[in-house]
Amino acid sequence: MSKTLVFGASLKPQRYSNIAIQRLVEKNIETEAFGLRLGEVSGVQIKTKLEDFQNIDTITLYLNPKRQVEYYNEIVGLQPRRVIFNPGTENLPFYNLLKENGIQVVVACTLVLLATNQYKLVEND
Repeated sequence: MSKTLVFGASLKPQRYSNIAIQRLVEKNIETEAFGLRLGEVSGVQIKTKLEDFQNIDTITLYLNPKRQVEYYNEIVGLQPRRVIFNPGTENLPFYNLLKENGIQVVVACTLVLLATNQYKLVEND
C-alpha cells in the first residue's frame, strides 16, 4: 500500500492537517507526518526532519504558498508520485516545478477525497 506524508501537520485537533491524519489512519492508509513540533496524532508520530522520510507516494500539503518555498527542493527530493494541494495551498510556480520533475499535481481537498472514496483514484494535472 502507498504511503502518505501529511506536510504541515499540526497537533491542534481543529486543524485540517490533524483531521486528515485521523481520517487517513481510519482508512488504513499508511501515514507519516511532518510539522514544526514533535508529537503524535492517532498513533502517527509528527517528525520535524524531512530526512526521516522515504518511499512516499503522496504528499498532502497543509502549508500556505509562502511557507512552501523553503521546502521546494526537499519535497521534490522525496520523489513522491503526487502532491495534493489542499484549499489555501494553491501555488502555480510550485505546480510547474513539480511537473518538470515528473510529479503529479492534484488540486483537491484530501478530506473530501477520503470521504468520497476517491483518494486512491484521483489524478488531475
